[in-house]
Amino acid sequence: MGANTFGDIFTVTTCGESHGKALACIIDNCPPGVTISVDDIQKDLDRRRPGSTRFGTPRNEADAVQILSGVFEGKTTGTPIGLMIENTSQRSQDYADIMNSFRPGHADYTYLVKYGIRDYRGGGRASARETAMRVAAGAVAKAVLAQLFGVHVSGCVTAIGTISTDKYDPKAALENPFNFADGSPEMLQQLEAYIDQIRQEHDSCGAVVEVRAHGVPVGTGSPIFARLDATIAHAMMSINAVKGVEIGDGFAMAAMRGTQARDLMSHEGFASNHSGGILGGIATGQDIRVRMAFKPTSSILSPGASVDKFGHDIPELVTKGRHDPCVGIRAVPIAEAMLALTILDAIMLDRAQCGSVDRAQLYHIPV
Repeated sequence: MGANTFGDIFTVTTCGESHGKALACIIDNCPPGVTISVDDIQKDLDRRRPGSTRFGTPRNEADAVQILSGVFEGKTTGTPIGLMIENTSQRSQDYADIMNSFRPGHADYTYLVKYGIRDYRGGGRASARETAMRVAAGAVAKAVLAQLFGVHVSGCVTAIGTISTDKYDPKAALENPFNFADGSPEMLQQLEAYIDQIRQEHDSCGAVVEVRAHGVPVGTGSPIFARLDATIAHAMMSINAVKGVEIGDGFAMAAMRGTQARDLMSHEGFASNHSGGILGGIATGQDIRVRMAFKPTSSILSPGASVDKFGHDIPELVTKGRHDPCVGIRAVPIAEAMLALTILDAIMLDRAQCGSVDRAQLYHIPV
């Protein structure tokens, strides 16, 4: 299996399966001298970890990260950073009944067809459990971005099923169990009732997650095939259950006119940010805004028709195990991690080609 490494300069390689012994990753080409600790990484992992809220999966993993290499006396050394998380709460017996069956909406069928073998326990490598290492690596990337470049990444959920908000408030999201941008008591009560109903009906719902990067240097990114918005879309689409990505105003721009959609400029800077902080594949210096749609998880207790690997019809296949009614709730730190990894890699690529000159200042353009 290829494609387990992300990035061109700041690279992350992950390994591990949902019910294996552990998950791990190697981060290469991290700049030396960046302050990082287990606690820094653990903060983001705790936001993603299973069992952190009653509105997620009942599977309870500590997700306690270990730094194996690349950090000495609290600072990165420039050598490969090794991170590991042990799996401690597997219940593989829950999956014995689907050993030879294909769960509707899952990667069981495609993995078996491609490789001729699959780890059926919890989805194996196809499980979102894999994203724990992305979050761990993303925490390192966030530290580099903040300390060396003044870039900060944030995110929150803006829609759960049919309930949505126009707000963007990452601080409020950190204070409620839904990671929702609107943390008002009325909204939280509505969300609680909605998720409880979804779960009682043995069903699931989708979500919309928004992430932003503030302080990205002007000129970051490349044109044509390596456009910054294209690499961001690639990063987000690599996350389990993501079925759509938009930058800036995205699909809403299809209903706009050119006079509405363009971001006008003056000596004081941009008048708007419909483009989401990227023009021609290159950062403008404005906030980079990304939204992604998460499909409802197919891991539900409601039976569905399928087949087994022998070609026999299965009128009612039930997916057992412990699953989230809405995967988007725990996806915010994953999306933040992928944005941080993408932005940091793009900055390092830009510095390698163009140096560290602040080109915006050369042309007296405020942002």
